[in-house]
Amino acid sequence: MSGGLSQDWEPVVIRKKAPTAAARKDEKAVNAARRSGAEIETIRKSTAGINRAASSSTTLNTRKLDEDTENLAHQKVPTELKKAIMQARQDKKLTQSQLAQLINEKPQVIQEYESGKAIPNQQIISKLERALGAKLRGKK
Repeated sequence: MSGGLSQDWEPVVIRKKAPTAAARKDEKAVNAARRSGAEIETIRKSTAGINRAASSSTTLNTRKLDEDTENLAHQKVPTELKKAIMQARQDKKLTQSQLAQLINEKPQVIQEYESGKAIPNQQIISKLERALGAKLRGKK
């Protein structure tokens, strides 16, 4: 077997990758370094423990709010519409959830419209008109 073939008996060393920055900050890694007596440097970030977003511009916003005397309220479902939806739904013998399924909305939407808590949306109102076969809005 001396055809120029020889075996290479050099040791092959396989190393783990060096720890990433996140792994070096890991509690286990820090404790291991402490045990081995390695030097550990702790640096406090300049903004650590401070909620800058809360303390920066609140005085400006607060002053604006204090000066603003306008009373803002969003539009609610009118009483006539609430009653019309309820009446049309009961005439068709549908529950709120059945009606919601018919118009591809959540039952909660129907509840909000019938209780008057919803903000009127013309698309939903027209879906309700189609599903109930009744005119819910006034003459346009």
